[in-house]
Amino acid sequence: MGKVIAIANQKGGVGKTTTATNLSAALAVLEHKVLLIDADPQANASSGVGINPDEVEKSVYECILGQADVRECIVATDTPNLSLLPTRIDLVGAEIELVNVKQREYYLQRAIAPIKDDYDFIFIDCSPSLGLITVNALTAADSVLIPIQCEYFALEGLGKLLNTVKIVQTRLNPQLSIEGLLMTMFDARLRLARQVVEDVRSHFKHMVFDTLIYRNTKLAEAPSYGKPVIMHDATCPGAVNYLNLASELLKRNAFDNSSLSAGKDVSEGR
Repeated sequence: MGKVIAIANQKGGVGKTTTATNLSAALAVLEHKVLLIDADPQANASSGVGINPDEVEKSVYECILGQADVRECIVATDTPNLSLLPTRIDLVGAEIELVNVKQREYYLQRAIAPIKDDYDFIFIDCSPSLGLITVNALTAADSVLIPIQCEYFALEGLGKLLNTVKIVQTRLNPQLSIEGLLMTMFDARLRLARQVVEDVRSHFKHMVFDTLIYRNTKLAEAPSYGKPVIMHDATCPGAVNYLNLASELLKRNAFDNSSLSAGKDVSEGR
């Protein structure tokens, strides 16, 4: 059965979608079967892997509301082994339509249950909020991966997010665990960035991934080409960072990752 990992942080601009698309693609390149679920109405994860949201006929919206079977909505991407459950802007309306429905937090969990055995990993790219769709994602997930930008303002909402995770664990999904905290947009030249990483690792210890995601031009420009960075420039530091993250995730989950060739950390972004 595939592991479902929600990528969540209610603060915007911390690298959720960048992590969702590029970690998914890195694992797919390493020959793991991966599904990426775009649960953000902005649909950046969909466009980031080459799927135009305006051309999507059936999306996660129809799945959540029971208007379509999940297999009818999944589309292939240009990255081998990576599939996408896309979204459109109308996902915004799902929160309104579900607000007075009983067990409204379980709709996404029920929608994807038939396909969990079809994939090694299922990633859910959450919107920058703690609304009903994000709660649905946390309820459907086995774990949550939390990207944190390497600046102090990015830490302000972390306590609120961790509190939400505890509430979901207590009331909705006792099996939910924290996959890890991922430090993103790291610039080794900045003392502040190094200090933030040191503080987070001192406080959260083993919960923090060893891998750092460095600021990188190729990583930033890849979405404009509708590609994950590994399909845009497989040798750039951003691609190597996410291959290293994929390796670390596989080790944490006791997968055999002997096929990984990245092998080394990158000390500077370009």
